[in-house]
Amino acid sequence: MNDSPGWASPGSPSSDGENSGTPPTPEPSDRARASSKWSKDQPPAAQWSSPGASPTPPQQAPGWGGGQQGQGGWEQVPGQPPGGHWNQNYGRPPAAKPGVIPLRPLGVGEILDGAVSTARAHWRTVLGLTLTVAVISQIAQILAVRYVLPAPASINPNATGTEAVNQAFDAMRSSLVDLVPPVVIGQFATLFITAILTIVVSRSVLGRQVSLGDAWSEARPRLLSLFGLLALLFVMCGSIIAVGILPGALVGGAGGAALALLGGAATSVVALWLYVRFSLASPALMLERQSIVQSLRRSAKLVNGSWWRIFGIILLTSALTAIVSMIITIPFTFAAMAADSSSFNGLLDGTTPDFNWAYLIISGVGAVIGSAITYPIAAGVSVLLYIDQRIRREALDLELARAAGVPGYETPGS
Repeated sequence: MNDSPGWASPGSPSSDGENSGTPPTPEPSDRARASSKWSKDQPPAAQWSSPGASPTPPQQAPGWGGGQQGQGGWEQVPGQPPGGHWNQNYGRPPAAKPGVIPLRPLGVGEILDGAVSTARAHWRTVLGLTLTVAVISQIAQILAVRYVLPAPASINPNATGTEAVNQAFDAMRSSLVDLVPPVVIGQFATLFITAILTIVVSRSVLGRQVSLGDAWSEARPRLLSLFGLLALLFVMCGSIIAVGILPGALVGGAGGAALALLGGAATSVVALWLYVRFSLASPALMLERQSIVQSLRRSAKLVNGSWWRIFGIILLTSALTAIVSMIITIPFTFAAMAADSSSFNGLLDGTTPDFNWAYLIISGVGAVIGSAITYPIAAGVSVLLYIDQRIRREALDLELARAAGVPGYETPGS
């Protein structure tokens, strides 16, 4: 009995233990045995043939990775006993694809395509969810800008010397403070959407439909733990960055600004490393019913050895979603500036603009539309990265194929 967790679909308990550090050993019915006892007198390599018969034309296997490849490109058909039917096939058979992705290790393009395909296949569920969350989060950001954030630091464009440096430091500090509400609210909105869409994506992989009500009922029991996970990650990364910036902020002046910049850059690297290391904790918490600490450990184990690959995919996804969001929001930003000419003139004069309600509402509409399109992609990539890592490390493709009812992957005795 292996101790790696199996595919825990929403609603089923996880089997991950504290010491599940070794890859699972598939059952004989899942993967054919490759260690047949041949005689010591073997023919030369690349000349194997089925005993007493000529090579048989290739037969397609029902899933990916079912057989073990032997010498000369021979491959045993999944579900067949050793010494049975062999294929002279130098490539692997096509992977089963009951849903939005093929059940095998995924490439970057397949992960992105799977996220987009999920949004298209379940567009009513996805659009209803993302629009609702985007509208609520955008209203919260507008209210925070108008009533919570302090007034921006005043800037004198004619300042020189030490005064100019101090103004630059104050402006940087004010900009960091201004980023807090959108980052915090945006992260909570993203995590909430990810919680629901994790259920949607997991069903899409199996080729099954799911309604928004079903996804909500599956995700709701885990929301409190999910928000706790987000808060822990935010405090962890924020504290690390704050430790790097704090000495420079206390010193002040030009030297303090340089020290804060260097310290912030160094600790941001550490925070980024932790963010990627724990980037799969959310899907693990939702799909495996893990606790917060167990989900963090689970993510660290899945990311171990693949940090740069996962970082690259996250970076690429962030760049693509940022470009799409920018393309959508730029026209609304220009329209907002046209409606609020005083703020636009303030930007041109170098003074601090005070955006009115017209600007905030028009630009907020563009942000809502952009978020409704980009949120599902980011959430889908996160879940598919988790599934991909488990396929690579734990042969999850076999359990997914069995759960999807792919022929040839039935549970023994069923």
